[in-house]
Amino acid sequence: MFQHHLLLIYRNFKKYKSSFFINLVGLTAGLTCTLLIYLWVNDELRMDKFQEKGSQLYQVMENEKTEAGINTTDLTAGLLAEALLKEMPEVEDAVMVSPAYWIASSKLSVKNNTGIQGGGLFAGKNFFKVFSYPLISGNADQVLNNKNSIVISAQMAMKLFHSTDVVGKEVTWENSDMVNENHTLISGVFKDIPANSSGKFDFIVSIDPLMVPESGLRKWESHGPNTFVVLKKGADVEVFNSRIKNFMQSKGVDRRELFIRAYTDSYLYDKYENGKQAGGRIEYVKLFSLIAVFILIIACVNFMNLATARASVRMKEVGIKKVMGASRGSLMMQYMGEAIFLAFLSLFFSLLFVELLLPQFNEVTGKHLFLHFDLKLILALMGITIFTGLISGSYPALYLSGFNPAAALKGKISHSAGELWTRQGLVVFQFTLSVILIVSVLVVYKQIEFVQHTKAGYQKDNVLYIEAEGRLKTNAGTFITALKNIPDVVNASSMDKRFIGDLKGTVGDFNWEGRDPKQVIKFQFAGLNSGLIETMGMEMAGGRAFSSQFGADSTKVIINEAGIKVMGLKDPIGKIFTLWGKELQIIGVMKDVHFESMHEVIKPMFFLYNAKNTNRIMVKIKAGHEKNTVAAILRLYRDFNQGGNPNYKFLDQDFQEQYIAENRISLLSRYFAVLAIVISCLGLFGLASFTAARKLKEIGVRKVLGASEWGIIYSLSKDFIKPVMISILIALPLSYILTKYWLATFAYRIELQLWYFAGAGFLALLISWITVSVQAIKAGLKNPITCLRDE
Repeated sequence: MFQHHLLLIYRNFKKYKSSFFINLVGLTAGLTCTLLIYLWVNDELRMDKFQEKGSQLYQVMENEKTEAGINTTDLTAGLLAEALLKEMPEVEDAVMVSPAYWIASSKLSVKNNTGIQGGGLFAGKNFFKVFSYPLISGNADQVLNNKNSIVISAQMAMKLFHSTDVVGKEVTWENSDMVNENHTLISGVFKDIPANSSGKFDFIVSIDPLMVPESGLRKWESHGPNTFVVLKKGADVEVFNSRIKNFMQSKGVDRRELFIRAYTDSYLYDKYENGKQAGGRIEYVKLFSLIAVFILIIACVNFMNLATARASVRMKEVGIKKVMGASRGSLMMQYMGEAIFLAFLSLFFSLLFVELLLPQFNEVTGKHLFLHFDLKLILALMGITIFTGLISGSYPALYLSGFNPAAALKGKISHSAGELWTRQGLVVFQFTLSVILIVSVLVVYKQIEFVQHTKAGYQKDNVLYIEAEGRLKTNAGTFITALKNIPDVVNASSMDKRFIGDLKGTVGDFNWEGRDPKQVIKFQFAGLNSGLIETMGMEMAGGRAFSSQFGADSTKVIINEAGIKVMGLKDPIGKIFTLWGKELQIIGVMKDVHFESMHEVIKPMFFLYNAKNTNRIMVKIKAGHEKNTVAAILRLYRDFNQGGNPNYKFLDQDFQEQYIAENRISLLSRYFAVLAIVISCLGLFGLASFTAARKLKEIGVRKVLGASEWGIIYSLSKDFIKPVMISILIALPLSYILTKYWLATFAYRIELQLWYFAGAGFLALLISWITVSVQAIKAGLKNPITCLRDE
């Protein structure tokens, strides 16, 4: 029986080659897209799931009440981990870890080695007990006990020593924020970080040297490291959250409330609004999962439409089988078998395409995905394919198996209004999804274009920045002066942190005349050297910038427009801003600058003169002379730093990295939108082709009776264009709601324009019209004698 069904399937596919080919291409494209998205989504959901204590591991978060609302942060007081371990019986273990940007750009070196760039973390002694980063050598209980110890990755060990047997060897490490080089002894080597880890680092050093008695990290008011806790098995998270909510108040700090989130949630659920969890990367996971389902359903709809449209050709087959005793169930099995067989054939081709496309897909997504046929993937493939086959074949099987045998043999099956509405409804569904994707792609593209080209308040092009190392830390002023003498260097200066994203914040201790004592404001701040504002092309709304011409500006302060606004000062120049017990005179108001991405509003910020400790050197280069000028800068750096290689980068790279997720989403969305419209048009092309073939006799008769060729073309086209127009009317309001929701995640965004929607609708209509017209024109131009003879 099974062989008989296979033979029938083969014969039907061979008999109806065009519809078989259209269905095969559509399902293969749909499955290829679905499998690529499945691999990406699965990788996203696997992030950080390798932690052995994952079900007990949590990160402590803070909700801080300010005038602008509740600010949620993962930066906590330096004493918090130790205090929670001592005072909360539910805590089995706790550790503090520095944010990655503290020492993200460091240099490790050994004798006869110029240094290897790497990212590191400061961490508490029990880091390797809390987190599952297996050690190749060293004891997890002891590797961070010594303040001068360092634990490095196997990859870093191979780069430095060409071996992992390196415990006890000396490594020198430094970065721009350190006054002197740090000579350390390797106490352990850990295995390379897994690909599904959201945190990437090359070495770990003890945080103890930062926790000296005079350190600001030992104050409860501080915002410093991240805090992680391991709860005891069986501990109730809700109860624990209620107990630690007012923990900071018990330490004399108001306005700050604690809560914990699962460590495995920190990657996907990293967005908070006014103290509440509001999504994050999980939104993209959901979005692309929906896109995969939509594209697969669009491909399935093609199969349904072509199968039901072909029903009139298979009427006699159904009638004979029913007369010979075939049950409706056996007929349904046959037609479902056709769909499932085609789905598995499509799966075979889609796996080939996935293997071919994965390198390019990995380049777009920034991942290292590959096809590894484990049980989970095999079950997923089987599930997706069977689902595709069942969805594709369900309606055709029910429809074809339901014919009356006598009527089928006489060829008198009438095409009911229900059948017509169903087929047109499926076309409407296909193109509704396609139009939504087209609008979404256009809006995403325009928003990314907006954030990349909107004036950020500074000039990011042709600006190179150098992390000061070695002799430069104590001689940056001389180096900057020498830089300015290089031809085609427009200007140079320095600041105390990375220009984009690396901002500190404080809610006190500051004051000014007329301040409401109940007002809670969070200021960001940065230390600048003279000339930095001019180098970066930032503008002053009033007053002046820091300058060596006015002597020491160490008792002066510059505040941005957002800060002046929230302070309520109408004439701020010359007024006193008291900061950390020191009176500073406001000498300038800077126009607002986007030091963060367009997702964030511009926050109140003040700038201090800090020439001695500004170790990020910013160099503005004349456009068109980058290559020779950079070479000259490198030569000068090596002269100052005895042949060393500088750690430098262009500022526009940092700017683009803020939107790397959005750029990837934009590019992927374009591919998927094109795929969706192509699959939809494939189905429309097949339907138009089949309808034209079925109406050949009618076309011949009409022509003989005097119908024009364009009249025939219009008659054939209108029935297909109508559902496409209905789909446009449905899709446009839905796409407006979806795109408005996505744009709400940006603090600064485009306004939705009417032409985005009209253009998408027109494009869908044009593509569908061209698709149908190809067949309509072909049929309309046929000789009527040929049409009648063919029938």
